[in-house]
This record gives sequence, C-alpha cells and structure tokens, in this order.
Amino acid sequence: MTEGYLDKPFDEGLQPERTLLAWRRTALSFGLACAVSIKVLSGRGGVVILALGVIGMALAVATYVASARRYRGAHAELVATGSLQPSGPPAAVLTLAVLALGLACVIYLVTDALAR
Repeated sequence: MTEGYLDKPFDEGLQPERTLLAWRRTALSFGLACAVSIKVLSGRGGVVILALGVIGMALAVATYVASARRYRGAHAELVATGSLQPSGPPAAVLTLAVLALGLACVIYLVTDALAR
C-alpha cells in the first residue's frame, strides 16, 4: 500500500504542495529568527532569553513536522473525497509565536534606545 503523499499531485496548480512549501519556509525562518535572537540577546536576558529561544526553535520544528503531516492528510483527503475540511490550530499557534517574537523585538529596541 502506497502512502497518499507519494501519489501524483491532486491538482495541476499544486496548491497543497505550495502550501506545504510555504509552511516549511515559515518554520525555517522562525527557527532562524529564534536562533539569532538567542545569539544577539543572550548577554541581556541570560537564561530567560535562552529558554524562550529554545521554545521558539522547538515550535519551529513542530511546525515543520506538522506541515508535512498535514500535507499527507490533505492530499489523501483530496484524492479520496475531492474536498478538504479547513484546519486552524497549527496556524494559530505559529501566528501567536511570531507575534510574541515580534513583541520581544520591539521591547528590546525600546529598552535599548532608552538605555542610551
């Protein structure tokens, strides 16, 4: 029995495949941003910055894995039924994580500017 993601693409536009690639790029970018944040901010926050960075990188890895799993499920569902049910929690979690990283960057910039 072959797995669904090894079958030919469901549609000519390759929408599920493009979505998978977009999620992978997002996860890799977020993981890299967390790693750079650890490097840049490690002298200011110590263990807290390290913990937040590692949690962020773990979220990036989880998102990368979840995107592949979601793609396989979506492809199988599209082949079997021709339609797809919407899903939201993985997108919401990553969105909140990116928002938290952005807020941390703003706080860093403001506190750094005030310290000068």
